[in-house]
Amino acid sequence: MKPFPCSFLFCVSLLFSDVAHATYHLKAGDLQLKTAQSYAQTRHNAQPVLRTLNIAKTDSPCRSRPLDLVFIIDSSRSVRPAEFEKVRIFLANMADTLDVGSDATRVAVVNYASTVKIEFLLKNHFNKLNLKKAIARIEPLATGTMTGLAIKTAMKEAFTEQSGARPRSGNISKVAIIVTDGRPQDHVEEVSAEARASGVEIYAVGVDRADMQSLQLMASLPLEEHVFYVETYGVIEKLTSKFRETLCGLDPCATGHDCEHICINSNASFYCKCQIGYILNADKKTCSPKQARAEVVEDPCKCEAMLVFQRQTQATIQQLTAKHILPVVSNGRQIEHLENTLGRA
Repeated sequence: MKPFPCSFLFCVSLLFSDVAHATYHLKAGDLQLKTAQSYAQTRHNAQPVLRTLNIAKTDSPCRSRPLDLVFIIDSSRSVRPAEFEKVRIFLANMADTLDVGSDATRVAVVNYASTVKIEFLLKNHFNKLNLKKAIARIEPLATGTMTGLAIKTAMKEAFTEQSGARPRSGNISKVAIIVTDGRPQDHVEEVSAEARASGVEIYAVGVDRADMQSLQLMASLPLEEHVFYVETYGVIEKLTSKFRETLCGLDPCATGHDCEHICINSNASFYCKCQIGYILNADKKTCSPKQARAEVVEDPCKCEAMLVFQRQTQATIQQLTAKHILPVVSNGRQIEHLENTLGRA
């Protein structure tokens, strides 16, 4: 019996490897990195759980910077219907993690294959429920992978103030997330560079047969933070937590603060508040009990009686003065009434 060739043993070792699905980050300079990741990472011992888009589900929202966020998704024929459903679930999960609103994060979706379709604009949906309903209605297109055209269309039709993008003066971050599983059939380098130069931050997500060099040509720097690869659409949902961490940032109140009582998140910073019955000290961090102030409650009945007594007393004094106290003569002479009184005596 001939010994098994080394290549066969290698395949067997991969087959029985315990390595499951994985998500890869590409590092700068990895231009030759293709689909050489272990085939064992596409194997799963159990049958995959069938998951569908849950419109009602919501997770804790981001609590940091607002965004103008545009998803650019490849829906060419290579993306099977079940796989495209995974893309919709990924988009819906991303919506769950974002603080969606007119003054928070606005979301648009650009769908492309050989043609490009704007599914909805940044100005269309300002709450999660409507946003997720719109995501659920997205359908795959046809053949072709015109990624460059999709990026150009997003810049001309999605990232504009007429379409709901905030003015540059507002310092609202512009972010594009491109999801593709193939090699672009047009040029992406120049159009991507123009988009980045205009202030759009680009994340590139490659699935399965995606061309890694094209992903790197599209993405912003540093590449290790903006280029991702997943081996199947079945694990693309795992990127949700990564994008949540990247796009949402950290809650300053959760990462540590000096507030004695209550920390209030204010996007990139925080401020302190005190519990009821306390006031914030001059250091804006510690709290002190409010000083109790004694309040004198007047008895309205008692006050009224005193006023009556005062009026009666004043009237009596006036009567006594008129009867027994004589007016004083301005030149110093004695009082007439006093003289008469003495004379009678």
